[in-house]
Amino acid sequence: MLRPWAAHWITAVLLCRTMAQYSSDQCSWRGSGLSHESHRRDVEQVYLRCSQGSLQWLYPTGAIIVNLRPNVEQSSGHMAGLHVCIKAQIHSQGSRVYLEHEGDLRLLLSDEDQARGAVHCFSLAGGALFVEAIPQTDISRRITAFQYELVPSQGPGAHMYTYLHPGSITCKPCSDEEVLMAVCTSDFAGSGTFRGVASAANEHSLVVVTLSRLFHQKSGMFAWGGARGRGWSGRVNVPARCSVHPGEDEYLLTGSIHFGEAWLGCAPRYKDFLKLYIRAQKAGTNPCQIDTN
Repeated sequence: MLRPWAAHWITAVLLCRTMAQYSSDQCSWRGSGLSHESHRRDVEQVYLRCSQGSLQWLYPTGAIIVNLRPNVEQSSGHMAGLHVCIKAQIHSQGSRVYLEHEGDLRLLLSDEDQARGAVHCFSLAGGALFVEAIPQTDISRRITAFQYELVPSQGPGAHMYTYLHPGSITCKPCSDEEVLMAVCTSDFAGSGTFRGVASAANEHSLVVVTLSRLFHQKSGMFAWGGARGRGWSGRVNVPARCSVHPGEDEYLLTGSIHFGEAWLGCAPRYKDFLKLYIRAQKAGTNPCQIDTN
């Protein structure tokens, strides 16, 4: 339902959409409200077509619509399974971020949420981002800035990402098929042990791990020189309601990287994974080959 206070913005949005030009290769956007400070009710269209990127709006005035799309053609079914996650920079201020769909605005991040570096996820099919500048007499020190990622809502370990499923995290083990796929497609995969909890928040804990094997990783989250220089060490986020067991038991550790942080996904005991992997190898059903020695 259209909120009365938003009526003038929605009218501007509809008019703006008829004039917008499309940019097909842009991942990040940087702009300034000073370019239309004399037209404080202007709405500017921004089109970003990448799996991740950032937005920086200096001296925000008026409003901008941010349209996010994947960088490859997607079927309507796959688009429905994609989510957008946004994380505000801790210095971000001067605006409110809404989800706009068919004239309705739903608040995602308040000015205060942005100052805390909050993360919020929503369905890509749910609409576009509507970023509204908060009227200020002095805009010289106001900057709205956030990062975004397109994240599949399903797949190996996706159920463990706290912000993707707020309030409905399940700690159920991954199926055999999910485990085999996780080894191949996760942002990181290896075997190792949980060493202990480094810090804890309401929704997730940061757990220290040491890997004796590292099959692959992105972004260098795990550094060589762990326990006595014979492994890789790093930290992974684990949902608060999902317990880990520090000690000598070895686990297959897979997961994803979001906004520069590692999140645990599928993590069966390594001996159980080895049995599964060997069976699948004999049956010729392994989706990829790794060195388990």
